[in-house]
Amino acid sequence: MNAIDVFQEWLNDYLNFEHTPKKEIFWLDTIDYLCKRFDNPQDYAPCIHVAGSKGKGSVSRLISCILDEAGYKVGLYTSPHITDFRERICTPTGFFSEEIYEKTVKELMPNIDSIIPENLPAERPLTWFELVTLYAFLTFRNADVDWSVFEVGLGGRLDATNVIRPKLCCITPIELEHTEFLGDTLEKIAAEKAGIIKNCTPVVIAPQQTESIKIVLREKAITRHAPYYFVDDLITSSFYHFNGGNKKMTVHFESELFNRPIETQMQLLGKMQAQNAAMAAIAIKKLLPNLDEGIIERGLAKAKLPGRFEILENVKGYTEIPAVILDGAHTLNSIRLTIDTLNKLFGERKVSLLFACAADKDVKDISMLFRYRFEHVYVTRPGEKKESNLAGEIEAFTHAEIKFTADADYNMMIKKAFEESAANGNILLVTGSFYLVSEVKQYLSSCNC
Repeated sequence: MNAIDVFQEWLNDYLNFEHTPKKEIFWLDTIDYLCKRFDNPQDYAPCIHVAGSKGKGSVSRLISCILDEAGYKVGLYTSPHITDFRERICTPTGFFSEEIYEKTVKELMPNIDSIIPENLPAERPLTWFELVTLYAFLTFRNADVDWSVFEVGLGGRLDATNVIRPKLCCITPIELEHTEFLGDTLEKIAAEKAGIIKNCTPVVIAPQQTESIKIVLREKAITRHAPYYFVDDLITSSFYHFNGGNKKMTVHFESELFNRPIETQMQLLGKMQAQNAAMAAIAIKKLLPNLDEGIIERGLAKAKLPGRFEILENVKGYTEIPAVILDGAHTLNSIRLTIDTLNKLFGERKVSLLFACAADKDVKDISMLFRYRFEHVYVTRPGEKKESNLAGEIEAFTHAEIKFTADADYNMMIKKAFEESAANGNILLVTGSFYLVSEVKQYLSSCNC
């Protein structure tokens, strides 16, 4: 076993709210206590903090790639991972050396094991996400990074990442999500996301679906004396288009912040990624106003992310499938955009759908997006690691009058979706959960095709 394997096995003893969320899971005093035990590694390098409902992982990756292209050594913290735990704590284009991960494991585990439970704030047990966040802080310090970029885990105000002191914050589009934890209105959720805004720290805000969200974010920034910038006020012109069969997308946007228009070919695809690219470019220009536009373009161009409209072709054992599309979209609007990208790239070609989602998702409205588009629909659970409600999925798809096949055995349904898509020569879209995408990738890597 390598160091990461040892660390993951050790982590299994701690509460993991990613898998089974509970209502009372938010506090900052524990992560603050842990950071002090390790001489505040979260303050080692200047950093950027990214919150939001959709696109925050992509914006984090894009910003980190631009910084990397500018010659900085960058640490990137995102969640969840698809196939490799190191995806959470990595460089913009790969992983740190095994020695860095091992050094951090040896630094962290004995110290944590020596903690007397009664000394913890409110005597609360440590959680999985707190320890992984601490591990990220320590890894970046051990790697001697120049910059770090942190994606919020859930919410913002009381997320474990919110002990950092960023040079700049970003808030991506906000949707109704995790309502049992963050509130049952867009405005309440916006208030939680706005909790990352720090005193006198600039905040870049993506286009939002309602004016009321913008008001909440603006008022929070004003109370914090934080300069705030709405991306849609700063971008004067923008467009994107797909480049035929090369699985790339040209983006073009203009702003008075730029010395010239930004135009580049991206590997990340879709309308949302074009918006994310514009946001990342604005954020970087607010942070480093003299950075050359060519560096921004090359940074955007090299950004890749597993499970974000990831197109697999010539899949071993299933070469009859023209393309397998893996997309972890799990909110109503993000899935709508995934289908929009699918239609723009593949037109009216036959497509099958493999879908699963977590229990807290708005599957009733999501299922309506799938009407009439998909030739075959397979509905299942997103694996064992995420709480799900298959009965709710079945009810929603039935109400939407969609013909589908459903079963709780996700391994069987994955196999069925691939075999039947191959037999029918259909494209296969896998969406609804990053955990489902992870299970599909594991299936493809382990099956004897």
